[in-house]
Amino acid sequence: MSGTTLGIFIVIVAYILGMVGIGIWFSKKNNNVNDFYLGGRKLGPLVTAMSAEASDMSSYLLMGLPGLAYISGIADVGWTAIGLAAGTYLNWLIVAKRLRRYSAAAGNAITIPEFFSNRYRDKSNALLGISAIIIIIFFIPYTASGFSACGKLFSSLFDIPYIPAMLVSAVIIVGYTALGGFLAASTTDFIQSIVMTLALIIVVFFGVQTAGGIDVVIDNASKLPGYLSMTNTYDAVSNSSNNYGFITIVSTLAWGLGYFGMPHILLRFMAIEDENKLKLSRRVASIWVVISMAIAIFIGIIGYSMSKAGAIEVLSGSDSETLLIKISQILSSHGILAIILAGIILSGILACTMSTADSQLLAASSSISQNILKDVLHLRISEKGTMLAARLTVVIIAVIAAFIARDPNSSIFTIVSFAWAGFGASFGPVMLFSLFWRRTTRTGALAGMISGGAMVFIWKYLVRPIGGAWDIYELLPAFLVACAFIIIVSLLTKAPEQEILNEFDSI
Repeated sequence: MSGTTLGIFIVIVAYILGMVGIGIWFSKKNNNVNDFYLGGRKLGPLVTAMSAEASDMSSYLLMGLPGLAYISGIADVGWTAIGLAAGTYLNWLIVAKRLRRYSAAAGNAITIPEFFSNRYRDKSNALLGISAIIIIIFFIPYTASGFSACGKLFSSLFDIPYIPAMLVSAVIIVGYTALGGFLAASTTDFIQSIVMTLALIIVVFFGVQTAGGIDVVIDNASKLPGYLSMTNTYDAVSNSSNNYGFITIVSTLAWGLGYFGMPHILLRFMAIEDENKLKLSRRVASIWVVISMAIAIFIGIIGYSMSKAGAIEVLSGSDSETLLIKISQILSSHGILAIILAGIILSGILACTMSTADSQLLAASSSISQNILKDVLHLRISEKGTMLAARLTVVIIAVIAAFIARDPNSSIFTIVSFAWAGFGASFGPVMLFSLFWRRTTRTGALAGMISGGAMVFIWKYLVRPIGGAWDIYELLPAFLVACAFIIIVSLLTKAPEQEILNEFDSI
């Protein structure tokens, strides 16, 4: 291992030890399962905002967006970013405060499945069980994609085998999550959002300087057909532009709908200590998301000019997602301070993945230990036993996720996009109707949840392969189908009991 690589390694290890230390610290503050899974509803506004967005962005922010912008220009990433920014803002604006208030009033629910069950007084536990199963189905492979991303990062950086690198990453994430629970995950996510921001800023300034200045960057990009257009994409193979049509734009914008159904983000809304501070959280979160995604896209444009200047090799295909890694390796050759800065960049990439994986582990764990074992199967477990079950469940889920992630050639983006659609269509419509339509019934919510989840599979594997006008991201049609089922079935079934209506009106 060279001196430069060793220096980067030390910076990353110091960062990781800091995250584990936070887990150990917060392990002393978890007195019961409410603390472990929801932090006792004691999150401050800044931690709420930044931990929610850090857990949302994952490695897509520092790897996916720059890589896609590098090879195809700004249209695809631009419309995706607009959809995600709009979804983020609307989620904070219309869902956060109502969900915080409603989840506390509806039996002090500490998980999303429990909220749905309490909201509709579901004595059959059908809503609870099915929503818990949906979380497990989509979150375990989602977590696996995070482990895989960490493994690939360490493997490419330090020239070590993928499997050991992936397993070490999984052990670290499981360690601080199982020890400290929700408070540890939220606090580390807050710190990781800062590291991610520093990484973006460092890369922009170094990249522009290396490429020859901002004028050179813009001039090089403008010479590529369709590269800076929002209605065309650049094709590097043929050096021409392809039309980015209206249907594709709508399909891409639909990514924003996913926010209404993301359990690991919705839990942050439920956990804030003071609902009146959600306005501050909304502003901080929305501004950070817009700026960070804009910078990430700009880094992709800078990367092209760096390749043109010969600073980094020309990247193609999935290799474009290693753009920040390539830039950090160049930066590290400029002295001790540069090595530290390169270590921060690479820690930022690691932070993106870790901040998402820990939140997913907790959400999936709560579905098993809290919703299935205690609420559905009615196992009588003491408070101490419940805490032990919660931690063991985190470990078990991580083992399954690590097994799924054993293949280094697995497609991270494919898994993430499918899981995003699954949650968005299964939970998003049910959450919105639960908070805004008092006439929604238990059966209607159940129908919406099942139809939304089923349509994701149907559209992905049966309809979308037809191509043409049918080539739409599965989240959009599945979301609309779920909404239709909720409305129709609710109107065809008996109206909710007066007790449920009174509670809704009070919220």
